[in-house]
Amino acid sequence: METALINRLKAGCIVSCQALKHEPLFGSDIMAGMACAAEEGGAVAIRANTPKDIEVIKKRCSLPVIGLYKQVYGNSDIYITPTMTEVEQIVSAGADFVAVDTTARPRPDGLTLEEFFRSLRERFPSVAIVADVSTFEEGLRMMDLEADLVSTTLSGYTSYSPQQQAPDIELVRKLADLKRVPVLAEGRIWTVSECLRCFEAGAHAVVIGTAITRPQEITKRFVEAIRQRKEVDMNAQR
Repeated sequence: METALINRLKAGCIVSCQALKHEPLFGSDIMAGMACAAEEGGAVAIRANTPKDIEVIKKRCSLPVIGLYKQVYGNSDIYITPTMTEVEQIVSAGADFVAVDTTARPRPDGLTLEEFFRSLRERFPSVAIVADVSTFEEGLRMMDLEADLVSTTLSGYTSYSPQQQAPDIELVRKLADLKRVPVLAEGRIWTVSECLRCFEAGAHAVVIGTAITRPQEITKRFVEAIRQRKEVDMNAQR
């Protein structure tokens, strides 16, 4: 089943449908609507946060779901599916894949990454694992642990990974060149051109989130461009 699911993603666009409590589009029904719209547009899968959103999306959308559960623990910076408690809840909600933070940072449960990964495999052997990483070394480590997919999700979101506004296409390239595990490109992908560059770098599939499903951030980009244009015009008139 894992192989068939992974092959289903190949050369496709995965849409991340997520909204936090303080955001205007927060709510499982709204996220399910986003997922259905993405399916109509030709997406191959959905990335979704929280058991509730996953459950509702699975009922209304036929696409496979990469599930995660963002939870903050005071003793760790890891928040994407940080413990087995969150894994169990999103698997129970029907997630086809489980996305987990597999960075080198200390885990809130005190487990090493190897211990956490071993436990996940033992308890949920049929669930495909998406390893969210921030560096090449982390990706290589997860390939050694036989993750089903490695995603560049967290590049730029750890203190020791490249801090840049553009997507980390070089990380995609370096991991894909190993030809060991399918690589998902994710993070700060705003344009069709950037998406295609990720595929040229060897991405198995590309995950698009904010550029499709967060209208407040899309609006901000237009507003900021307009503001900058006004400043240029005003300076030219002086």
